[in-house]
Amino acid sequence: MYKLGIASTLVLAVATLLWLSSPIWDTAVSANNRGLVYNNKGEYQKAIVAFNKAIELDPKLAIAYNNRGWAYIELGQYEKGITDCTKAIELDPSLALAYNNRGWAYIELRQYEKGITDCTKAIELDPSLAMAYNNRGRAYIELGQYEKGIADFTKAIELDPSLWATMKK
Repeated sequence: MYKLGIASTLVLAVATLLWLSSPIWDTAVSANNRGLVYNNKGEYQKAIVAFNKAIELDPKLAIAYNNRGWAYIELGQYEKGITDCTKAIELDPSLALAYNNRGWAYIELRQYEKGITDCTKAIELDPSLAMAYNNRGRAYIELGQYEKGIADFTKAIELDPSLWATMKK
């Protein structure tokens, strides 16, 4: 194994810092990706900061609005989440995740019909999006439409069997 001397280590550290501060590192996509890492770690405030940076660098990056919306939803700030997901949809009407996430926020606010409408749109755009079936199923159950809810839960599990473990909790 090769060992670096102090001078080599210092040069490598400076080069790394220069690379990290370069425009290549600080692109909207990189900021969005950093936000996704924070989201996955449950560090939603840090995720929001990263998504804010992505949006600052590229105000037309629909996925960054969607992702920031999801972070707000995870924090229980449903109205902010709805606003961001709506902006994502305005920028990219084909973004199924934005409809799904906005639908979930509506469901959390007990606006079940709006949630069903958004989840249905998400399914139309991406029939493989298991969470959209899952979320719509919950809305149907809340409205007492049990057969539709069960059908959606069944489809969600068919598409993503790992959802079964989530539903059993």
